[in-house]
Amino acid sequence: MIESGQQTIETYLNLLSNYVLVQVGIVLACAWVLAVLLDRGFLSWMRSFVTKVDKDNPLVHTKHGPLYYSVILLGLAIVQHLPQLSDNIGSTVNSVIHSVLMTLAILVWTRFGLRFTRFVLRSTAQHNTKVSALTPKTLPLFENMAFIFIIAIAIYYVFINWNVDMTAWLASAGIVGIAVGFAAKDTLANLFSGIFIMADAPYEIGDFVVLEGGERGEITKIGIRSTRLLTRDDVEITVPNAIMGNTKIFNESGGHHQKSRIRVMVDVAYGSDIDKVSALLMKIGKDEPTTCNDPEPRVRFRTFGASGLNFELCCWIEEPVLRGRIMHALNTSVYKAFIEHGIEIPYQKQDLYIKEFPGKDS
Repeated sequence: MIESGQQTIETYLNLLSNYVLVQVGIVLACAWVLAVLLDRGFLSWMRSFVTKVDKDNPLVHTKHGPLYYSVILLGLAIVQHLPQLSDNIGSTVNSVIHSVLMTLAILVWTRFGLRFTRFVLRSTAQHNTKVSALTPKTLPLFENMAFIFIIAIAIYYVFINWNVDMTAWLASAGIVGIAVGFAAKDTLANLFSGIFIMADAPYEIGDFVVLEGGERGEITKIGIRSTRLLTRDDVEITVPNAIMGNTKIFNESGGHHQKSRIRVMVDVAYGSDIDKVSALLMKIGKDEPTTCNDPEPRVRFRTFGASGLNFELCCWIEEPVLRGRIMHALNTSVYKAFIEHGIEIPYQKQDLYIKEFPGKDS
């Protein structure tokens, strides 16, 4: 590209072969005019594209785009290759100047690539529902991955531009990567598990979950290495993502809505009026202001127990966090109502029969 531009411009500069500074001025002036024209068109298109999504994006308010600086650098490269200059400064200096200009061009486009990629990822995370893995919560992960990828490509081409052999570097990087992989296998396991958790989204921040080990709490943070949940005792538990990805999780906030069902188990003595017990439990469930009317409470006669008849009052609550408070209220109401209506709550007891007393020693 530089050589073809040089040949085209040299044709018009032959008339001024004895005026080096004039040639340099003409080349730079033409490069500046072309840079301004292309930059205006490019910025106009980019601003119309970006403004539809984010009016406050830095890309909208940027003064010059990458085309502007690229054309200016192209003009400097053409000036460098003018015969009157290149013959005087030598091939070694020419090579260094060429590498510097190419490096600057790579940096210009790398900066633009980082900003444009960040814009695309953020707009996709906020307005697109087709990519389930890309959400506002997983956005930092994808931004970091894109940043590492773009920087790695830029460094590779900078090294190539300076004629640095990348074979040894890539081989060394592979060996170092294997060593780091063995040394940090647990960290890498947590990292990849965090990526899968963010992509699969089995739970979200604010959900109430119960782990297989019995821990129950609200998810407060989903990080790359670990997940944090706050228990009802205001104790924060940090669980490595490798464990979260391989354990059974009961998400009480999952499903179509936040509502969840609680069960009050109660036994009544044999001989009790089961219709009266069912009606009384149903009334308690409906009268409790913290339970839901839709779905309405249900009463079930479950089984015949060893000491009594097993009943179950099932009620729906608005949020899982209310479970303990509502269970306390329902248990209290059931106990008071059973005492008031003379319904016996049985408890385990044993009768001891003495067949005969041993005779007294004579």
